[in-house]
Formats: sequence, C-alpha cells, structure tokens
Amino acid sequence: MAAIKIEKILRTPDDASISAGPASATAPWATVADQVKEAEELGYDSVLAVALQHDPYMILAVAAQQPSRLELCTGIALAFVMSPVATAYIARDLHQMSGGRLNLGLGSQVKGHITRRFSMPWSKPAQRMKDYVGALRACWHSWDSGDPIDYRSEHYNISLMVPNFTPPRLPFGPIPVMIAAVQEKMLQVAGEAGDGARLHGFVTRRYLDEIAFPNLKKGFAKSGRPRGAWNNFEISGGGFVCVGADRDAVAVEFEKVRRQISFYASTRSYRASMEMEGWHDQAEQLHRLSTQQQWDQMPALVSDEMVHAYAAVGTYQDIAAAVKKRFAGINRLSFDIPLRSERDREVLREILQELRRP
Repeated sequence: MAAIKIEKILRTPDDASISAGPASATAPWATVADQVKEAEELGYDSVLAVALQHDPYMILAVAAQQPSRLELCTGIALAFVMSPVATAYIARDLHQMSGGRLNLGLGSQVKGHITRRFSMPWSKPAQRMKDYVGALRACWHSWDSGDPIDYRSEHYNISLMVPNFTPPRLPFGPIPVMIAAVQEKMLQVAGEAGDGARLHGFVTRRYLDEIAFPNLKKGFAKSGRPRGAWNNFEISGGGFVCVGADRDAVAVEFEKVRRQISFYASTRSYRASMEMEGWHDQAEQLHRLSTQQQWDQMPALVSDEMVHAYAAVGTYQDIAAAVKKRFAGINRLSFDIPLRSERDREVLREILQELRRP
C-alpha cells in the first residue's frame, strides 16, 4: 500500500469543537490560513475540509492562500448537489490556486439529504457516482488536450465545450479523486473509478476485512490498471480514534465517541457493520429513538464493547500502537489532539512520527 498520510481537519471558528472569538460571526474564515500553517509545522501531510455547516470548496479556497506543501482535500464534498461540469470547474480552480495540491473527495450522501435538504433528484447512487467521475475526467481531459468533449453515460451526457468556456491547460498532474463508500456497490465503484476511497468512520475492523477491502479490490480489478498499481490506491477513514493524555481524559473522549456511534447507528444506510456484529436490535432501537428526537437517550444503548469495535482507544503513550492495529490496511489517517501548550505540540509530533513508522 501507499505510504501513510496523516490529515488534519480544518475547522472554522463557529465549529463547536473549537473556541470562537467575538469576531467569529463576521469572520468565520479568519483562522483557516493559520491552521494550514500550524498543520505544516506539526508535520501533517494534508488538511481536510468537510461538508457540514460550510461548503468545503470555500474552506479550501481560503486554505489555498497560505503558501504550503500540504495537500488540500475535500473529505467529502457532495457530488449529487451539482452538475459534474460545475464540480470540474471548481476543482480545476482549486487545483490551480493551490499549485496542484487538490485531492478531491466526493460522496453521494443519503437519499433524504439529497431530496429533502438539497431538493435534488435521486437515482442509482453507485452507477451515478461512476458516471459522475467519468464526466469530471472527460471535462479535464478535454480542457488539457483540446479534444472535443463527447461523454455519454446513463446519467450524464456532455457534448458542448466552446473555447470561451474552456480553461487553460495546467502545468500540474491530474486531480486525484477519492470516492466515499459504505455499501458494497459503492465500494466497488470506488475501487474501479477512484484513485482512492474515503471510508466512513462508523465501521468495525470486521467490516474492513470482510466488506470494505474485498469490494475495493474487486472494483479495482475491473479498472484495467495493473495489479501493482493497487499499492498506490489510497484508503482513508475506517473507524474513530478515542485518545487522551491520561485515563481520565480517555474516559471523557470515550463518551463522546459513544454518542457519535449512537447517532450513526440510527441511520439505516450505515447499518451494515452493526448487523455484521449482531447488533441489529440495538440499531432498530436507535433508529426508533432518532425518529422520536430522543437523542439524549440513545448513547445508553451503545455498550463499551461497541465503542471498542468502532474506535482505536488509548492514551497519548499507547495510541499509535492501537491505531496501527485497528486501522491496518488504511493509508490515510485523520488524527489530532487538543493543543494547549508547546508540550502538547511536541507530543503530537511524536505521535505522528510513530504512526508513520512501519
């Protein structure tokens, strides 16, 4: 597999997980450049913008203004809320703006969010994602080669690209595309059409070994790439990390992860790993409580055994070993600890170095 890369999630000051100053409401992007600078100083490989309360492309547009060597990743951007051609333009601009450092992570989201939150149509998500990535690459190829575009698939047909709307050729390599995947069909599409896969955090070790890796490899075998190219295929996610300076701090984080698990387990689209582990009944109860908006009652249904199944757990001293065991086969990791002092920064640098050691 490819060498391990470690990612840091970029946050805006209005995120609940960080302290927001009085200017956060009017300047929500003010700390992004500083976060990029700090991530580079700490030894990260990538920074990651997520699609929660803000558009990840906007976050990366700000991040690209800070001179850096770091990859700029969307983890993930939602594909089906816009045309693949519109996404191709945005990704192209960010790739140019960052000097060729964009890594484009795309996800389908679930039907309810696409149809009810974004009021966009829904169709076969796995095939549509394959067609979407094909359309992106057809645009980029046309712009770089000057060849006319004529992309035809089940979901997208693109045959018009006049000179006025054709961006100039860029002196960088191609934009890597990583596809978010949970279920078998999408995992196979990620293996076939993607340069990598972004797995959900809500998965167990058994899910990785019995569902994720086999289906990614099955899709990769269909791609026509040589078998040895699998070594360059990047896989991120695949679990949670529960870490603290000591046992008391770990216990606090443990409860936060328990709450996360209760939320994700209530979503039927993410249920595969729960059912695989024999926790179907708990998943049904969590779903029922979520429909009743009983969020505070849900964590009690998540046992300690479940938390350990979904997360690598440990203190600063032993978390690297726990992560390596729990995430074996994953070559992109998101990892962070609170930084309250210079000693915390030294500890984080040490952990990042240990995570990279074979």
